[in-house]
Amino acid sequence: MAPISDTANVLARHDLPGILAAINAEVRERFGEGRVADYIPMLGSVPVDRFGMALVALDGQVHCVGDAREPFSVQSVSKVHSLTLALEVAGAELWDRVGREPSGVPFNSLVQLEFEGGVPRNPLINSGALVVADVILSHYQRPREALLEFMRARSGNASVGVDREVFASEKQTGYRNTALVNFIRSFGNIHNDIDAVLDFYYAQCSLEMDCLDLARSVLFLADEGHCPVSGVGVTRPDRAKRINAVMLTCGTYDAAGDFAFHVGLPAKSGVGGGIVAVVPKVMSLCVWSPGLDTKGNSLLGGYALHRFTEMTGLSIF
Repeated sequence: MAPISDTANVLARHDLPGILAAINAEVRERFGEGRVADYIPMLGSVPVDRFGMALVALDGQVHCVGDAREPFSVQSVSKVHSLTLALEVAGAELWDRVGREPSGVPFNSLVQLEFEGGVPRNPLINSGALVVADVILSHYQRPREALLEFMRARSGNASVGVDREVFASEKQTGYRNTALVNFIRSFGNIHNDIDAVLDFYYAQCSLEMDCLDLARSVLFLADEGHCPVSGVGVTRPDRAKRINAVMLTCGTYDAAGDFAFHVGLPAKSGVGGGIVAVVPKVMSLCVWSPGLDTKGNSLLGGYALHRFTEMTGLSIF
């Protein structure tokens, strides 16, 4: 892709409504593929025949298709936002407690923590997000309120909130997350009360938003840390660059290499079926389809983003 200097000129070359409509039609022909995340009971009841896609451009264009306005559980997509909050208060010291490397193992694995001294590989897997949650609890007096305010401001939707049923479902079945946080604590890399860390983590995963909300919520990463939705600087340009880099290499669990190969955009997925992606200096996108592949990423959502970059040429490569 040529260097992007003028968003309007770049987008003018593409029939975005037509492209999204074509992708929507292709995806709906494949309904039934993938499996919902039934290990979280409330997510197991979500119909698999759903697909939505939204894009928000820096020049103000908004395009939606399919079920883009149907709310869903954001799950690990929220790790991008909690990472942003943690970097603002901890700065580079955050990287002393969590790494920046792809994990190469499932997102909820305990394996690497044993021989890497309780330091998670990156902040976008469960163990890393638990350390990030601990950092937030140490620096914000009202951490859950801070996260809610952040999500509402970035999305422009003041009604964004936690789905209490999903929260309860996560908490009742989160045995592996409980094991992870206790194991990390044994190495001295968790400083706050275990239950408080887990509650914050489950709250962020249980946020309910739609594709347009989520696309808007990461638009600041397409604009060097400036949020066009709220009109404020969210983070420094160098931090926005680093968050995008971690998303590219770690945002889709141990399928990040394949995702970069097929899509070529910084992205973050969640087991609720959502994936956000960033085209630097142009736009942000969100897709949602609840059926997951074997790595925990939306199967048809990943396909939709692949087709989008294929049809538009809008990737970072």
